Amino acid sequence: MAFLVLAGCANDPAPNEQMRLTEQAVEQARAVGATEQVEEMTQAEQKLARAQKNMGEEDFKRARILAEQSELDARLAEARVLTQKSDKQLAELNARIARLRKQLGDVQ
Repeated sequence: MAFLVLAGCANDPAPNEQMRLTEQAVEQARAVGATEQVEEMTQAEQKLARAQKNMGEEDFKRARILAEQSELDARLAEARVLTQKSDKQLAELNARIARLRKQLGDVQ
């Protein structure tokens, strides 16, 4: 039983892979156009900065949690931007179709 108690007290390992994934997610969100005007992007960047600070302080548990949250925020920011772009493209296509229908109606 003493082994289980000791194992439970062991320090968390450095979340290097999670940090890498989080940084990639933030970069990907930026690449599709997520800026500080997207609330989730601001949150992602703030949490990543705090996770990096925690890594430097070797508070790996907090760093992992913040990095995971940052990754999810960045992915949500990316999805929001892509959805907005898709909605805009759809509206433009619908406007073109309406113009074409009007032109065809005028011809007939």
